[in-house]
Amino acid sequence: MWREFLTVVRREYLKWVRVPVWVSAYFVLPFVYLVLFGQAFNLNNLFPAGGGAAELRTALLGAPDYFSYFTAGIIGFVILTTSLYAGTGVLFDKQLGIQSRMSSTPAPRSALFAGSLVFRSMMAMLPCFLAIAFGLAFAHVPGLVGLTVNGSVSALGVGEIVLAAALLSLMFTALFLAFGYAVDTNESYFGVTSLLNLPLLFTSNAMFPQSTMPGWLQSISAYNPISLAVNVVRENLFATVGYPFGPGTYLLGLALWAAFLIGVALLVAARELRAK
Repeated sequence: MWREFLTVVRREYLKWVRVPVWVSAYFVLPFVYLVLFGQAFNLNNLFPAGGGAAELRTALLGAPDYFSYFTAGIIGFVILTTSLYAGTGVLFDKQLGIQSRMSSTPAPRSALFAGSLVFRSMMAMLPCFLAIAFGLAFAHVPGLVGLTVNGSVSALGVGEIVLAAALLSLMFTALFLAFGYAVDTNESYFGVTSLLNLPLLFTSNAMFPQSTMPGWLQSISAYNPISLAVNVVRENLFATVGYPFGPGTYLLGLALWAAFLIGVALLVAARELRAK
């Protein structure tokens, strides 16, 4: 199984690295988000002094400013956006007849699925760490607001952040791979994924504090996997106050989401990869 798994990983890598535009997009995407969205939506500018500033700091749960709050949240935003295209590779393989040839080999179906899942998950994680690096660098650029870390980030905290990003990336990559296996046309795929993309984002606390949402949306946001991952990041980067649970509880929730979605995706992939 390991040989087949590594073969699929190598194939996915070669597909990725041979398209320079695709590689460049992974580096440009977080930069664009932080420069355009992060700088433009800096809510601190609405309360330069006095009225409302204290309320904003309370809503940000320990983050020193909105840009820092947003930068931590953009990790979920970037992972969702980049993993959305995971299923397109499956569609192209179907259309080119590659999937039929792979299905006719004795390779375990789980290895064929896991190779794509692991590589594409890793690629979805890469931009989110670039976002943190760019945010820290912006603090030293005149005219830009940067990421301010006011918490004590330990080695355990770094591990929790990486694990949260990995689990979120695995579950969304699995979800979109499942859609790639389940549908047969590009129109169907992008119709379904476009329908999910914004609701997943806007029912999370990635961009806006959960306390500003109506009660029913707060209940949804509390279980949104993006919110769970972002809470882990913020609790480690900032001197957070007001979170009902610690990072370990949120990681457990993410693990349950990941196990469920990966299990469903594996069942869909195994059905579609049967030799016909």
